[in-house]
Amino acid sequence: MSKALDGVRILDFTHVQSGPTCTQLLAWFGADVIKVERAGAGDITREQLRDITDVDSLYFTMLNHNKRSVTIDTKNPEGKLVLEALIQKCDVLVENFAPGALDRMGFTWERIQELNPRMIVASVKGFGPGPYEDCKVYENVAQCAGGAASTTGFDDGPPVVSGAQIGDSGTGLHLALGIVTALYQRTQTGRGQKVLAAMQDGVLNLCRVKLRDQQRLERTGTMKEYPQYPNGTFGEAVPRAGNASGGGQPGWILKCKGWETDPNAYIYFITQAPVWAKICNVIGKEDWATDPNYATPAARLPHLKDIFAEIERWTMTKTKFEAMQILNKYDIPCGPILSMKEIAEEPSLRKTGTIVEVDHPTRGKYLTVGNPIKLSDSPTEVKRSPLLGEHTDEVMTELGYSPEQISALRTAGAI
Repeated sequence: MSKALDGVRILDFTHVQSGPTCTQLLAWFGADVIKVERAGAGDITREQLRDITDVDSLYFTMLNHNKRSVTIDTKNPEGKLVLEALIQKCDVLVENFAPGALDRMGFTWERIQELNPRMIVASVKGFGPGPYEDCKVYENVAQCAGGAASTTGFDDGPPVVSGAQIGDSGTGLHLALGIVTALYQRTQTGRGQKVLAAMQDGVLNLCRVKLRDQQRLERTGTMKEYPQYPNGTFGEAVPRAGNASGGGQPGWILKCKGWETDPNAYIYFITQAPVWAKICNVIGKEDWATDPNYATPAARLPHLKDIFAEIERWTMTKTKFEAMQILNKYDIPCGPILSMKEIAEEPSLRKTGTIVEVDHPTRGKYLTVGNPIKLSDSPTEVKRSPLLGEHTDEVMTELGYSPEQISALRTAGAI
C-alpha cells in the first residue's frame, strides 16, 4: 500500500525537537526525509541526556524515526555544491536555525528559488516579525511568551510551565500542517513558498481559550467558572485556575483510593450538566438533583468547592480505575491521571501503535511514541532513527555521484 506522502522529498536541516517533530511526522506519512548533519557530531541531541555511553540518546532516537542521515560540511565549497544538488532534487527544505543562519550559509530565499523555484522553505522560529524576532527561544520560553505559563498553576503560586512540549513539539505539528498545505497549493500554482511557524504563535493557538477569557474578563469583571468565584478577586488579566476546566463544564482533579502513597491516584471529574442527576445518585446525594441550590448549573457555581469535596469523599473509596468504570456506566465524563509508567505498559496503546517498541542496532529495544494521526489508507510503520551519516553514500549515489567522486568528497572533508 502506498503512503500518503510517497514521492515527496524533504531536506531536513532541523535539530533538537521542534523541527525534528515536524519532519518525523512527514516521514511517518511516507516522505523521504534526508537529515543533514555535521560529520563527527550530528544533531546535538544524539549526545544529550544519554542513558547509555556513546549511544544515540532517546532524545534523538524518539524524534528521528524513518529518516535518512547524511553528513555534509556546508562551509566546504564542495560540500556546498552537494547541498545545491540536494536543493534541486528536493521538494521542501525544513530548518530551525537561529534567525539569519540560512542566509549566512549563502542560501537566501532568492538563491534557493534560483536553484529550485518549486522549493518550499519551512522554518520554525521563536517569534514572528516584531521586536523579538531575533531572540533565541526554547520550550519553556515559548510557553511563557505564548501565554501558557501565566494561566497555568494555582492562583496562590507562581506561573507554571506544562510537562507537555507545546512550544517545541506543538510548533512542529503546526509547521507540518503548513508544509502539507503549501505542497497542495503548489499543485495549482507550480511555485514554492515560505512557511513560518513561530513558537510564540503556536503556543498562543493552543491557549486560545485563555484569550477568549481575557475578553470576557474585560467585559464582565468576573468569570463564574473559575475557582476565584464567588469569594476570590479578579485582576486585569486571566488568572491561574488550578484544575478548572477550560470549557463551560466545571471539572477538578480529585483524590482516589491510595492517594497517600501513590502520587497519581487521582481522577479528573467533570460535573456535566446533562448527567447531574446521575452524579447525585452515584455519590449518594440524591436530594441535590432537586435542591434549588444545586439543581441548575448557575446555582451550582457558587458551591463548586463544596460539590467537589463531596464527590471526592466518594472517589477516595475507589481506585481511579474503579471510579472510572462506575462513572462510565452513566456517561459521566472523567479520566484517570495516568503516569508515564502506566501509559508505557498500557496494552491498548501498543495495539493502536500509539506506543511502539523499536529495535536499534546500538541501543537495543526501546519504547517510543508512534504516529498520533491514523490514516486508513496510509498505515504508519515506525522505523528506527538513522546512525550518523548512515545514508550519505546512498543519497550521493542517487544524486549521480560515482563511487570515486564520493571517495574524493570524503577525502576533501566535504561529506
